[in-house]
Amino acid sequence: MTDDGRLARRAPKIALSTSSVWPEPTAVAFEIAERLGYDGVELMVSGDPLSQDTDTVQRLVDYHRIPVLSVHSPCLLISQRVWGVEPWAKLMRSQIAAERLGAKVVVTHPPFRWQRSYARGFAKGIERMHDETDVVFAVENMFPQRGPGGVELSTYSPSWSLREADYPHITLDVSHAAVAQVSALELMDAYGDRLAHVHLADGSGSRNDEHLVPGRGTQPCAQVLEGLARTGYGGVVVLEVNTRRAATHEERVADLAESLAFTRRALGAVDAA
Repeated sequence: MTDDGRLARRAPKIALSTSSVWPEPTAVAFEIAERLGYDGVELMVSGDPLSQDTDTVQRLVDYHRIPVLSVHSPCLLISQRVWGVEPWAKLMRSQIAAERLGAKVVVTHPPFRWQRSYARGFAKGIERMHDETDVVFAVENMFPQRGPGGVELSTYSPSWSLREADYPHITLDVSHAAVAQVSALELMDAYGDRLAHVHLADGSGSRNDEHLVPGRGTQPCAQVLEGLARTGYGGVVVLEVNTRRAATHEERVADLAESLAFTRRALGAVDAA
């Protein structure tokens, strides 16, 4: 209960994606998350061998007292050979990693169109996996490629936006919305109560996936966060910010501190109003 008698809202937890410290290694994300006061991390399973080793990750969790709140399955093109090449095996290993680390969410991307067999059985397969575990599989919105004349070329099945997909849980990625040149607020409204996870970063509408510090682009990052707070969103907000242009470690830390401050301020704006 607040001082004026209103029921206090439970603020969403704020996590730092381990990808946000690249090209520094995964371990650095735990150090920065502890230093800045993040609630936890999202483990991006990548080419960094440490990110693939659950026992070593658990030691980082214990040492820094920073939990893994979600696991991002290795479904990027650059991680297509991490944990093998079979997509269902990658998802199962991601589930096992999440269960061992106490994470509640596995983030994955929709199938590529050329993964025909995987794409045909993806929706039903995700539902079956939901029935076998308490871990939530939250499929992430992506973006189209643009050909000559701005023609959209979708490389994902059934689509990049997930509007046409019947997945029970969705991850909203704000930077991807910027590349797709659609408002993240529009997607958030379309997903409704299927929204289970959020990747927060800004974008300018470039065809490149920028993952800017929130507030440095054109996406309505603050409004998205205020909307989450207003509706009582109980999931995690993950700062998935590109800091690869930071000239020094301390400049990287400053970008991630600014990202955290922006997120806390916007999430708290509803209660302050």
